[in-house]
Amino acid sequence: MKISIYQMEIIPGDPQGNFKKVSAWVEKEVQNSKPDLIVLPEMWTTSYTLEDIHIHADENGKETIPFLQTLAKTYRVNIIGGSFANKVDGKVFNTAPVINREGEVVYQYDKVHLVPMLNEPKYLAGGQKVPEIFELDGVKMGVIICYDLRFSEIIRPLALEGAEVLFIVAEWPLARLNHWKNIQITRAIENQMFVVSCNNVGAYDGVTFGGTSMVVNPWGDTLIQGSEKAEETLSILINVEETLEVRKKVPVFSSRVRHLYKQGL
Repeated sequence: MKISIYQMEIIPGDPQGNFKKVSAWVEKEVQNSKPDLIVLPEMWTTSYTLEDIHIHADENGKETIPFLQTLAKTYRVNIIGGSFANKVDGKVFNTAPVINREGEVVYQYDKVHLVPMLNEPKYLAGGQKVPEIFELDGVKMGVIICYDLRFSEIIRPLALEGAEVLFIVAEWPLARLNHWKNIQITRAIENQMFVVSCNNVGAYDGVTFGGTSMVVNPWGDTLIQGSEKAEETLSILINVEETLEVRKKVPVFSSRVRHLYKQGL
């Protein structure tokens, strides 16, 4: 599976400007790299303009979702659609859409864990369902959003259900870049899956975002990594069957002793 990651510098508070950026990038990337799947960052339509998020949020995804569907159908590419500010019944959720090559919405996830350091709980509503498995091109996958990465308890069930790739869409700050890199490697090793992340670059409202989008294989090896500051594209071909090979060589899941674990773990 060939994956292209857009480590994007988002235009704060300008959904239409960001639509144009993404559209131009997808057209160019499809021509150059012919990816099977593309990945966008968290809140790519608005960035973290939280004080004005009710103004910039997309009502029920009526603009963002059709935009991504058109790209998917036009270029016959699967899309992990980052996330966007999605206003539903007066509340704004941080929503990650997944679109297949036919332009069908195969999955949507609302970010469960809201970041206290960025005052997210003041402006956003948290999702009420943990991430679930979805499939693209017959590959089992999961997607989480930024701060979710710190919560292994929502990721482990995806691995136990057969997820081969975990996508992380983010606006992760440069100040905690060491956590960003090391937790991804840990999640890949402990769940024996590929971890693919897409972070943004640039700064807004005193927060500098750290780039460093990554692809980590099930052994915990970093296959590709973006820079900290530059807007760029990361393109890589991964062999998803490596997850099965690693799980056979180190049979972590069959070695679990569930009856000794505390309930819910």
